[in-house]
Amino acid sequence: MAEPKYNEDSIRTLDWKEHIRLRPGMYIGKLGDGSSQDDGIYILLKETIDNCIDEFVMGHGKNIDINIKDRTVKVRDYGRGIPLGKLVDVVSKINTGAKYDSEAFKKSVGLNGVGTKAVNALSTNFKIQSIRDEKSKEAEFVRGELVRESKIEDSSLRKGTLVSFTPDEQIFGNYHFLNDYVEKMLWNYAYLNTGLTLNYNGNKFFSENGLHDLLSQNLSGNILYPIIHLKGHDIEIAFTHGTAYGEEYYSFVNGQHTTQGGTHQGAFREAVVKTIREFYKKDFEAVDVRTSIVAAISVKVQEPVFESQTKTKLGSQEIAPGGTSVKTFIGDFVKTELDNFLHKNQETAELLLQKILMSEKERKELSGIRKIARDRAKKASLHNRKLRDCRVHYNSDDERRLETTLFITEGDSASGSITKSRDVNTQGVFSLKGKPLNCFGLTKKIVYENEEFNLLQGALNIEDGMDDLRYNNIVLATDADVDGMHIRLLLITFFLQFFPDLVKNGHLYILQTPLFRVRNKKETIYCYSEDERKKAIEKLGAKPEITRFKGLGEISPDEFKNFIGKDIRLDPVIIGKNASIEEMLSYFMGKNTPERQDFIIGNLKVEKDLVEEHVS
Repeated sequence: MAEPKYNEDSIRTLDWKEHIRLRPGMYIGKLGDGSSQDDGIYILLKETIDNCIDEFVMGHGKNIDINIKDRTVKVRDYGRGIPLGKLVDVVSKINTGAKYDSEAFKKSVGLNGVGTKAVNALSTNFKIQSIRDEKSKEAEFVRGELVRESKIEDSSLRKGTLVSFTPDEQIFGNYHFLNDYVEKMLWNYAYLNTGLTLNYNGNKFFSENGLHDLLSQNLSGNILYPIIHLKGHDIEIAFTHGTAYGEEYYSFVNGQHTTQGGTHQGAFREAVVKTIREFYKKDFEAVDVRTSIVAAISVKVQEPVFESQTKTKLGSQEIAPGGTSVKTFIGDFVKTELDNFLHKNQETAELLLQKILMSEKERKELSGIRKIARDRAKKASLHNRKLRDCRVHYNSDDERRLETTLFITEGDSASGSITKSRDVNTQGVFSLKGKPLNCFGLTKKIVYENEEFNLLQGALNIEDGMDDLRYNNIVLATDADVDGMHIRLLLITFFLQFFPDLVKNGHLYILQTPLFRVRNKKETIYCYSEDERKKAIEKLGAKPEITRFKGLGEISPDEFKNFIGKDIRLDPVIIGKNASIEEMLSYFMGKNTPERQDFIIGNLKVEKDLVEEHVS
């Protein structure tokens, strides 16, 4: 085989839009079809809205209008408007923007001059209009290529900027915007920007009490004491303790939801423990203080440094060059304000102390069982193949980390097919042995005593929280029948009962696999519903061969590659807004067996419907 030529002709320079389209992951993280809240289409929306938020923060415009219809997104703010002479440059020239001027945008999220350019390059159609000083200018692009630029004209419209874009199917495939994810994003904007109104498809998003509202509207169970809400210059925190296991955090930097936390979240966790120890004059274990905490923290940092372009984890150590460290800034605030609050609110202080003592008692009761369970898990991992691991894990580089997936399967045949057809670099397989235990109403002791739960917990590395979660996506891959749906419910119960933050943070999914294969000698069509089957028969005609897949084990590894590759169909498990996890689990996994059986038999569809339609 001839060696490839390497000469001057091998070297080429990509222009800005070619580079973004060739390497979109560098700019927006993973692509995805909209099933995950960190998929690229939501990053495009966020980048567009971020510019509007920056205008509001600088004191310009109190309303933002967002409309999504037929995959086309329109975002309108009422800020100052982009300077008309630079309208084309700011959306088509890398490293062009006002945010390099720290005086103009002191605490902005988008500091690198890339965001809107990525939206432009990754859209089939991108339009922008700026109204400023009673003048208007428009520009239109197709996949980043300028196709129309208007002259500056007189305008009677309110000042501001209007952006319209349609994400490119060539990049994102058969994508869809999920309302739940869009609304969650907009609520976060509202909580972090009191006084701002966001109007989305006819619905209004507005918050008067900031992070207090965020916790109030996201709590899924009882709380043990009123929410503690503290505000200062460039910092706001709110927290309480609930009855669930684990820790749950909502952290933000300059309005950006840092779903992976970072230096600010770590500093808050440390500061709370230190302050509480000093207030009660007792050297509590950190885990006893933080177990069941539900907290939100927002800080504003000048020129923040994130660990990736998608800005999901703060890496900054400084508030400003040569300024106070993030850790010291947050630590000093929590020490002063939380200590003052507890001294002034003795009843809350007593309830908090009782919670810590209760957590301490439970931990000590579990300590012996945990050690035995760990030893058992280590031995089991040496002698069985329940977990077929992947090569890339959670703490690798950002782009690959987002792709890590663990399929939880039932039975050897299904796990065998997925194992043979998976991407060994990013996809792992965990094989269940029989139906999982119904753990509704049980304590965490059962997680260590039950071999399946103990090994699953170990495979995900979630015993001590979500910080070291080894797989970004946990996918329930069960048969599309009554037994399969029951297993899904049992597994969802496990996660909601003991690791609710894993579900709330969008890590849990249901794998869609085809129910039918319709084919003739020329073409094969996989159908995920009866309606798709009928359309496939009409398309192929002349009595095609029809196969009904009764279980995942019936799908060959060669075929399975089609369903867990780039065209994978996932349905996220989403907890409906204002849904109570306790009420939901009681209904679906409690003692009302006839009702549950009727539901399972009559609703063989994804659990997304379960948590949205029935308990929202």
